[in-house]
Amino acid sequence: MTAADAMRPRIGVLAVQGAVSEHEAALADVGARTSRVRDAADLEGLDGLVIPGGESTTFGLVAGESGLLDAVRARVDGGMPVFGTCAGMIMLARGIAGGGAQPLIGGMDIVVRRNAFGRQVHSFEADLEVSAIGQPPMRGIFIRAPWIEESGPSVEILADHGGHPVAARDATRIVAAFHPELTDDRRLHRLFVDGVREAVTEHKEDSVVGSQ
Repeated sequence: MTAADAMRPRIGVLAVQGAVSEHEAALADVGARTSRVRDAADLEGLDGLVIPGGESTTFGLVAGESGLLDAVRARVDGGMPVFGTCAGMIMLARGIAGGGAQPLIGGMDIVVRRNAFGRQVHSFEADLEVSAIGQPPMRGIFIRAPWIEESGPSVEILADHGGHPVAARDATRIVAAFHPELTDDRRLHRLFVDGVREAVTEHKEDSVVGSQ
């Protein structure tokens, strides 16, 4: 990988459903190359992955039948940076409050509540104080949004709304209950891509050390 490639990491966007093109535009704006992920083979060569919103149960079923779910789970378990929004946050959780048999990718030590703020007719926007990106507040668009019901010690809560956590991160993952890709504010995407760049650089350095 060249130095130029490290500065422009290749980020996949799961293209099963959701605001795929909007995420691609946001990632391009902050200096990433993008490609769409529709099957397991599309994960090859990626430095990071975005899981858009949509219907988490639908994604779990479709991706499970195609083998994509297991492939994504393996890459996430292996440390690939990943950014999940709305349903993407649900997919990255270790569990769903109230149970249910929905297949998840997992990997992040959070339990989420689906449709926590209400159904589609209860969609809303709100200004959010998001730590790690500074001022001004970020406008959050909530559509059938979840919230974080529980989180483990490895998880840093980045924002809350109404007393409920709605954005968080750990070493390699960022999740948001809202849709930053539907606004012109690129700060969360920039935070994610900067983390991917760091991971790429560390991997390259480790490879050099290992070859000596």
